[in-house]
Amino acid sequence: MNDDAIVRLRAMEPEDLDFLYAMENDKEVWDVGCTNVPYSRYVLHDYIANASNDIYADGQVRMVMEDRSGNRVGLVDVFNFDASNRRAEVSVVVMAEYRGRGLARDAVRQVCHYALRTLHLHQLYAIIATDNMASQQLFSETGFTGCNVLKEWLFDGMTYKDAIVMQKIF
Repeated sequence: MNDDAIVRLRAMEPEDLDFLYAMENDKEVWDVGCTNVPYSRYVLHDYIANASNDIYADGQVRMVMEDRSGNRVGLVDVFNFDASNRRAEVSVVVMAEYRGRGLARDAVRQVCHYALRTLHLHQLYAIIATDNMASQQLFSETGFTGCNVLKEWLFDGMTYKDAIVMQKIF
């Protein structure tokens, strides 16, 4: 972690299984993403064991966010990797008790640097529900701009929600 960073992004380890299980099965965050089904420990264990952390092999990179005290505070995903067009989707989720501290902002800034300098991507994008103002503000503050609205793109189990595509071109 560099001196001004308030989070550290790192690869997933087998010891992260319980944390990943809790995050993936938190129904509160299902509505903001594309997943709305629970994951078993077996499936998550298999994912951790078999992920190579090579975006070319896996099509994604998933990292654990830790605060300066070493607490696991969230996850960052770079996924839907498109090597031909040098772009990928990004998402970030922070545990409820750690929100509002700038951790997600710092994580997105670090992921952008990683995407540009290490992965050599041309752009990152995020798909965010139009009523999720906190996420829109987060991505706006880190240099993403809104570029399109996707009508009835997200389904929360009851209703469809519009989503905005926000992208950052390097």
